[in-house]
Amino acid sequence: MEKLLSEDIQKQVVDALQQVKEPVQVLFFSSQENCDYCNDTKQLLEEVVELSDKVSIDVYDLDTDREIAQKYQIEKAPAFIIAAKNGDEIVDYGIRFYGIPSGHEFSSLIHDLILVSGRDSGLNPQTREFLAELKNPVHLMVFVTPTCPYCPRAVVLAHQMAMESPMVVADGIEATEFPDLADQFFVSGVPQTTINMGAGTVIGAVPEQHLLNEIRKVAAEKVEAR
Repeated sequence: MEKLLSEDIQKQVVDALQQVKEPVQVLFFSSQENCDYCNDTKQLLEEVVELSDKVSIDVYDLDTDREIAQKYQIEKAPAFIIAAKNGDEIVDYGIRFYGIPSGHEFSSLIHDLILVSGRDSGLNPQTREFLAELKNPVHLMVFVTPTCPYCPRAVVLAHQMAMESPMVVADGIEATEFPDLADQFFVSGVPQTTINMGAGTVIGAVPEQHLLNEIRKVAAEKVEAR
């Protein structure tokens, strides 16, 4: 089988993954039905995992491994989770990606592996303080395309938020692979970060403070609506 990663890219990935500090577990979910990119996504992830002895992968099928899929609330494929591995324990931070991380999104994958391996979100103290006080769940959906150079910044920021708080789940979503979802949330440009199923929307790769303010607004509205 021909490699998806060229020798040059493999060397760059090996260099980048030298920054991986602690073990990381990738959980990949495929499906036998309507999943054009499942095989390529699986191959790409496996090729990356081979380049670091601190990164491993488990492969699941949405249909035959329903219990696992339900545990992690994965309902579509291709999908993967990047989690910490502490001995035999898998620590799920709520970091998700739907679709193949190709083009510019390949850098999101590498950044996320390094991020999770450090066991620290790297967020500002103000952001950490707010996220620590969250009382209600926050779901971030970051719509991206492989050709968008600004998208990885938006994906990684959302994933940092998820890593910091157990109340936050953040999905990177390849919009062209999930057009129905993109249409549902009126995605006309990327990156677009949709907060809590449309309660808030952020267009573009915004600074940390901007995204924090939008999450704060959505959280405040939820409290007022009670």
